[in-house]
Amino acid sequence: MRKFKVGVAGASGYAGGEFLRLAASHPNLEIGELTAHSSAGKSIAEVHPHLYSLADRTLTPTSAEQFAGHDVVVLALPHGESGKIAAELAANPETANAVLIDLGADHRLTDPAAWEKYYGSPHAGTWTYGLPELINGATERAIGFAPAAKQRELLSDTNRIAVPGCNVIAVTLALQPGFADGVLDPASLNAVLVNGYSGAGKALKPHLLASEAFGSAKPYAVGGTHRHIPEIQQNLNIAGGGYLPPQRFEPASPEEYNLSFTPTLAPMSRGILAIVTAKLNQAWQIILETDPTEGKQRTKEWLREVWEDAYRDEPFVRVLPLGVWPATGDVLGSNAAAVQVDFDLDAERVIIIAAIDNLVKGTAGSAIQALNLALGLPETLGLIRDGVAP
Repeated sequence: MRKFKVGVAGASGYAGGEFLRLAASHPNLEIGELTAHSSAGKSIAEVHPHLYSLADRTLTPTSAEQFAGHDVVVLALPHGESGKIAAELAANPETANAVLIDLGADHRLTDPAAWEKYYGSPHAGTWTYGLPELINGATERAIGFAPAAKQRELLSDTNRIAVPGCNVIAVTLALQPGFADGVLDPASLNAVLVNGYSGAGKALKPHLLASEAFGSAKPYAVGGTHRHIPEIQQNLNIAGGGYLPPQRFEPASPEEYNLSFTPTLAPMSRGILAIVTAKLNQAWQIILETDPTEGKQRTKEWLREVWEDAYRDEPFVRVLPLGVWPATGDVLGSNAAAVQVDFDLDAERVIIIAAIDNLVKGTAGSAIQALNLALGLPETLGLIRDGVAP
């Protein structure tokens, strides 16, 4: 059995630590160099006391030279920091061919202008997007467009992987079947998310103290300012690539996926519950107006079929039984995503709710899943679908 040597830059943070937790039990991964910035010189036991198998390892200062001879390098660095070290790794003959996985945002966006608007620095370039479940509408439906490669095919032929944002994964998994199948109106999207505090990172900040967080829920990045918005729009545009809205001769642009996005910190350490609503597209609105009573009931049944068909063969995405709603506690510690869809008969809006563990499916689990594909390993290797309860 071949072993792939994996190094982690930024191993002291939540994302780096969660990647190490999963990688430590992966049968084909060997943990190599572990680096950090302010925590350099400390042992893993000091920064991640739960990682018993790596307790005696020491964090070293981060530099490209530290990863010579590694097959994989994971960049678990703050946003805006991955681009520089990635360029150094690419320029070094001893690391140029390694698989690089960015857990940060530096290489997710395809539009440099969108990156500069939301992150305020030069764009570092675009890598293969690390969400195997991403639907490409131009492939699935191929209406008027040249078929594009499916995401798993792209990941199986790359050594540069950009892991999606955690909120992005939750909202994308919730909404994308509706756009791949041409069901939803892209101008009517509303998402309210309940987020665990680990998504805010490990840096000490007053508003993240337990005394501030316990017993309170707090919205943040309100009013279209959250950096995950353009990434969600990008994904939904890909998912809807095979759908032509009524009286349109070209697909919608990312900006036309008009998303109101409001994340809210809740007093829990892990988890994202994405509550998303949208209107039906124009064609389905006509059906409802023609036959209001029967049309609405048929719409409920048909919507469920759309989401079930989209995720029927996905190993980590489950559309829950009718009447059962996702909960963050049910996916805790797992790489699973729980999804439910329904139709509000009175408001005439589609309701989709998705739950993930932000550190597993939202970050490190998706990284392992994409890495498995890039290394030619079974996609599910080293990952679990069962949560931890109670």
